[in-house]
Amino acid sequence: MPFPRSSGVLLHPTSFPSRFGVGDLGDEAYKFIDFLKESFQQYWQVLPLGPTGYGNSPYMSYSAIAGNPLLISLDKLQEEHLLAEWDFGNVPNFPTHQVDYNQAISYKTHLLKLACQNFKNQAEPKQKEKFTKFCKAKAHWLDDYALFMALKEANQNASWFQWETGLAKRKPESLVKATQELAENIFYHKFLQFQFFHQWSQLKTYANEQGIEIIGDIPIYVAQDSADVWSNPEIFCLDEETGEAALMAGVPPDYFSATGQLWGNPVYNWKALQKQDFKWWIQRFEAMLDYVDIIRIDHFRGFEAYWAVEKGEETAEKGKWVTAPGDKLFAAIRKKLGKLPVLAEDLGIITPEVEELRDKYEFPGMKVLQFAFGSDPGNPFLPFNYQRNAVVYTGTHDNDTTIGWWNTASDWEKRNLWMYLGCISNDDIHWDLIRLAFSAIANQAITPLQDILGLGNEARMNFPGKPEGNWEWRYHSDTLTPDLSAKLKDLTILYGRAPQK
Repeated sequence: MPFPRSSGVLLHPTSFPSRFGVGDLGDEAYKFIDFLKESFQQYWQVLPLGPTGYGNSPYMSYSAIAGNPLLISLDKLQEEHLLAEWDFGNVPNFPTHQVDYNQAISYKTHLLKLACQNFKNQAEPKQKEKFTKFCKAKAHWLDDYALFMALKEANQNASWFQWETGLAKRKPESLVKATQELAENIFYHKFLQFQFFHQWSQLKTYANEQGIEIIGDIPIYVAQDSADVWSNPEIFCLDEETGEAALMAGVPPDYFSATGQLWGNPVYNWKALQKQDFKWWIQRFEAMLDYVDIIRIDHFRGFEAYWAVEKGEETAEKGKWVTAPGDKLFAAIRKKLGKLPVLAEDLGIITPEVEELRDKYEFPGMKVLQFAFGSDPGNPFLPFNYQRNAVVYTGTHDNDTTIGWWNTASDWEKRNLWMYLGCISNDDIHWDLIRLAFSAIANQAITPLQDILGLGNEARMNFPGKPEGNWEWRYHSDTLTPDLSAKLKDLTILYGRAPQK
C-alpha cells in the first residue's frame, strides 16, 4: 500500500545507551522516541527482534516470532519490583560505544533468572493472571519455543537435529517426558517472553502516541537451528534422515561475489505450505502486526523465485532458480488480514516478474543512494528514476555509513555525485545525501542514525559475509542534541515530509 510523504530513522534497539552493556527497552528507548517526535520524524525502523545465537545476527534467530530476552530492561524489572537496586552490585565496566555480547549476556542472564524466581515467589495475583493469559494467547508458538530453548540448554546448546532421535523427531512420549523434566526452565523462557512483549508493548504504545510508527523486519528465511524448523519440519526442505537442510538458501554469483552467497537456511517446501493454506506464514504476519505497524520483507524477490543449493555444496555457485507461489501467498494473507502495510526489500537480481508481484500488491520497493553513482543514467537508484511508491535510504544496515562509503568510493562515484548535486561538502557529505534522500519523490525516506550523527566506518552495523564482530555499534546518551533535532526537523519541513496536522 502507498504511504504518505514522510521520513524516519533506522536504529536497532541494541544500539541504545545502557548501563548494562547492550541497548534495551528502557528509558533511552523512550528518549529516542522523543527525539524522533521533536525532529518531525514519523517512523522508527528496527531490525528483526528475535532471540539470536552465534554471531548475534538478528537475521539468524531461534524463533520467527519470539522476542530477544537481551532487550529486556533490567531497570523496568526493578520498577516492577522483580529486582532491587542491591541486585545490581558489581556491574561490569561495559564499553559504551559497542556491545560486548558475551559479557552482557552473562551479566543479564543471572539477573533475568533472579527476576523470574522473584516473579514466581512474590508476583501479585493480577500479574500472574496476566502471565497465564499471555501464555494461553501465544501458545501456538510459545509452547514449542520454550521447550526448544530448554532442550537446547539441556543439550549443551547443540542444534536440534543433533539431539537424541525421539526429541529431534518430536516423538510424543519424548516430548511429554522432556516437558515434565524441564518444567522449571520452560517456565523461565515463557517468563522472558512475557516480559519482552510487556515492555515492547508499552514502548510501542508510547511511540504511537507520539505519532511514531514502527517498521519491523521479517527475514524471508528462518534459521535451520530454530524452533520453527524443529516444530514444523514438513514445511521445509530437509534431509529426512539427518534433519539438516536438503536445499539451502542463498543468492547466485554476481558482481559482488564470484561464488555467490550460501546462507545455509533451509528453503521452504512450498507445496506443503500451499496444502495448509499458508497457515504458518499467515500466523507469522499476524504475530508481527501485533507488535509493529509496518513490515519490511527482507529478500522479497525470493517470493517470486528463490536460489536453492543442494546439501553438501560449500558455495552457492551450483544452485538453481525455483519458482515460488508468492502471488498465492500474498493473496491468502490479504484475504485473512486485509491490505498489508508492507515494504519490499527488492535489492539484488530483480526481474520483471518480481516487480510485477511487488506492484500488484502495491508494496513500496527500496532505493539506496549509495548504489546510485557507480554506473550510467539508467541506474534505478538515481533519484530521477524513482517512482513515488518507494522508500529511499542513504544506506541500510548492510551498507557502510555514508561517511565510510564516501571515504572509500571510487573517483568515478565521487565525480558523479558532485555532478548530480552541483556541489558537495566533504565534511558534511552525510547531510548532502540525507538532503538528497529527503528531496526525492519517493514517499518515504529512512536514514540510519549513524548517518544523522555523521559517523564513519567505525559505526558500521554489519559486514555481510563476516561471521563475527557485527551488530555491535552503540551511541552515547548525550548524542541526540537539540541542535541535531532542529537540523533534521528543518529538512523534514522543507521537503514536505513533516506530519500533517
